[in-house]
Amino acid sequence: QLQLVESGGGLVQPGGSLRLSCAASEFSLDFYAIGWFRQAPGKEREGVSCISASGESTNYADSVKDRFTVSRDKDKNAVSLQMNSLKPEDTAFYYCAAYAGWGPCRWDMFHYWGQGTQVTVSA
Repeated sequence: QLQLVESGGGLVQPGGSLRLSCAASEFSLDFYAIGWFRQAPGKEREGVSCISASGESTNYADSVKDRFTVSRDKDKNAVSLQMNSLKPEDTAFYYCAAYAGWGPCRWDMFHYWGQGTQVTVSA
């Protein structure tokens, strides 16, 4: 079964940046669409960004457009989420998820999930 591991979370001041990574071993992520999700205390899980298996299609939540960028690092068998201009409201536990398939991301298809990494934005 596909195993996903997130890394790169931490504490950052407002306006700062973090780069999250979603990596896998044994199985190539080339065949998987990868999504990033986050959940803050007392709130529902929300989709943040998604990249298709080919890397040609990406999607972003309105709240992170122009600040976050998702990309594939194929030499590392990983997907990164570059987060810039971070705001306190970005504070959440971030998860990556995957499903096997081609074409634009389908948000209802994700069924492999990583363990998550905490992102805290605070002065």
